[in-house]
Amino acid sequence: MKMVKTFEALASEPRLKILAYLSKATLTAGEIAERFDMAKPSLSKHLSILENAGLITGVKKGKFIHYSIVSDHIFNQLDGYLQEVCTVRGPLKRESEKKADATSDGPPTPGKDG
Repeated sequence: MKMVKTFEALASEPRLKILAYLSKATLTAGEIAERFDMAKPSLSKHLSILENAGLITGVKKGKFIHYSIVSDHIFNQLDGYLQEVCTVRGPLKRESEKKADATSDGPPTPGKDG
């Protein structure tokens, strides 16, 4: 199950840090390694787990593999999980939308030009 792989991949502080770094830029394994105090085989394993879960992708360019985050996959997996297990999500969203609509129909907010 893809969702299980996703959550297993997210259940590690080093992997969460790798995702945070990759959310800002595409990096090579060497550039990622510079940010950690761990052996290269350990880093390789973390990258492999993230890649197998579909959270990152690696593209070989010359001698190096450039890793980047697959943000759509992360969002879709987490959103799918929330829809599956959080039955209150829909009603809460509708309620918040109604409140937002009611607020926007009210008098103008002071200090805002219309």
